[in-house]
Amino acid sequence: MNRILITGASGGLGMALAREYAAPGRTLLLWGRDRARLESVAATSRAAGAVVAIRSLDLTDVAAAIAAIEADDAAGTIDLAIFAAGLGDIRAPGARVEDAGQVARLGIVNFVAPAALASAIAARMATRGRGQVVLVGSAAAFHALPFASGYAGSKAGLARFADALRIGAREHGVSVTLVSPGFIKTAAAHATPGPKPFSLSPAQAAARIAAAAAQGRAHVVMRWPFAGLRWFDRLLPRGLRDRLLRALTPPGH
Repeated sequence: MNRILITGASGGLGMALAREYAAPGRTLLLWGRDRARLESVAATSRAAGAVVAIRSLDLTDVAAAIAAIEADDAAGTIDLAIFAAGLGDIRAPGARVEDAGQVARLGIVNFVAPAALASAIAARMATRGRGQVVLVGSAAAFHALPFASGYAGSKAGLARFADALRIGAREHGVSVTLVSPGFIKTAAAHATPGPKPFSLSPAQAAARIAAAAAQGRAHVVMRWPFAGLRWFDRLLPRGLRDRLLRALTPPGH
């Protein structure tokens, strides 16, 4: 595992993943929207001994992102691709439903782009008979959150895609891991109202993601209470489940 791609590397989790993987003998390909932050994490990673290349790009341009990942892999084989970029948002205060444009952005960044990129790199890995793909989803994928339908829906699509890609790519030597974290203490998370129980620091989350990838796990939910909530949601009668989910809506939303 010498050449590693990390998307979302200018965000809290992506930066932590770069620090987790930075080491002598490794090349990190760091993608993100914020050029200044990318330069900062690149400098830290180089100080740890890694060779680093950065790309500043917007994943809403899916065609450009696919061309970029194919170019990066052609320049040197990508052994591990971690798709950690994502957007989180909820219904605006006082709105009856989420804004259509917001739902579209969440769908593209949280599902369409990572799924397309994972397909592109998995196809190239399959021709080599080896490689690893990690898709960072969310524990929200398993709950019909009425105040965050765009976010939960986009992550639900990614979860189903990851499982399907894993099954199809396994026979070609490609490992696919889905990571479904609960709350991570990032700046984006702090901007979203509401309680955030069982939160992980970005460094804790990055370490767990790296461990899951190293073990070739199909799916890991972080932390364990969110795995329990997933099964609890499935077992509840629909009417009771709906009332409980509505009760989670932040005040004013």
